Amino acid sequence: MKAVGLDDPLFVRRGEGAYLETVDGQRYVDWVMSFGPLLFGHADSETVEAVRQAVGDGTTYGASTEREVELAAEIVDAFPSIEQVRLVSSGTEAAMTAVRLARGATKRDRILKFAGCYHGHADALLAEAGSGPATLGLPATAGVTSGATADTIVAPYNDVDSAARAVARYGEGLACVIVEPVAGNMGVVPPAAGFLEALRDLCDASGALLVFDEVITGFRVARGGAQERFGVNADVTVLGKIVGGGLPIGAVGGSAEVMRHLAPVGDVYQAGTLSGNPLATAAGLSVLRRLRDPGVYEELERRGARLERGLSHLGVVQRVGAMATLFTGTVPVTNFAQASESDTTRYGAYFRHMLERGIYVPPSQFEAMFVSLAHGDEEIDRTVEAAAELAAG
Repeated sequence: MKAVGLDDPLFVRRGEGAYLETVDGQRYVDWVMSFGPLLFGHADSETVEAVRQAVGDGTTYGASTEREVELAAEIVDAFPSIEQVRLVSSGTEAAMTAVRLARGATKRDRILKFAGCYHGHADALLAEAGSGPATLGLPATAGVTSGATADTIVAPYNDVDSAARAVARYGEGLACVIVEPVAGNMGVVPPAAGFLEALRDLCDASGALLVFDEVITGFRVARGGAQERFGVNADVTVLGKIVGGGLPIGAVGGSAEVMRHLAPVGDVYQAGTLSGNPLATAAGLSVLRRLRDPGVYEELERRGARLERGLSHLGVVQRVGAMATLFTGTVPVTNFAQASESDTTRYGAYFRHMLERGIYVPPSQFEAMFVSLAHGDEEIDRTVEAAAELAAG
């Protein structure tokens, strides 16, 4: 909370629908929604009942369950690029597994990522751009050695020329290009026209695998994620807690040809006692089966557009489906360097103003607001009215 001028974090007692309640009894309209997975809001009755029934049979087995297969089938049905799925315990673990899989499948070492894209806290992915259009990555945090990121190349997001130069230079040793197809960790930054298509072409030409990190966008911007929305398929897809209805889970999916490299069939090791946890798979099935209804996404789009219109007088609202960010500048943001120039002091004042009026927006300029079906017109209008007070001075 220090990023927005608060010394102490909120301590939550419970959530219900579109609202959070803190331990001191304050109630807030919640636009964070556990950073994305709660498409039906907090304590959704169907999800809660699914977990309640599952927990009566035990919390973990260390063995396979039928629900794991059923959840994988839902993912395969939603993403045409996915033929097989490996369940893990988090989005971080899924991204780490995807990179290891790409290296094992291609017998190459290097990876290309983009500045401002977050893929969890695995060492090799905690690298940021230095000077120049494409550079070998430098660790972005203490505790990560330069050796851990030595094979990580970083380019600016939405910069096709920089990516092409990186592939031309390192392509023969490039295992994968990993990207958030819609950046959600520098604020919401959509892909520029042709950017994802260019990455697809560069991977096809170099033999690298294209990895889409859809931890945020999967099942949120469309049932088939950004791949459905933008019409570009990945070789490997990373999914996170949304496929567990908000419970801890992750997934890696791809073609049978690529996935066969994972143990025990292949020689790329991955295992986890809690992977495909029975509570998470029960919650996930409850959510994903309801997302077969196209009306869900039509309504999320309507509500997202209503929120976008209402907040646009405060700055630049960048939205893709049911995820949005209010940037407090005056020009659209297309990459991390531009996002970093945002007026974070102004955003902090906005956050505190909204919190005082019972509205909880992301506690960082570089996070997204997440629209859910629990957010009705009343909650949207209340949010817009609070923002209008700030704009009026």
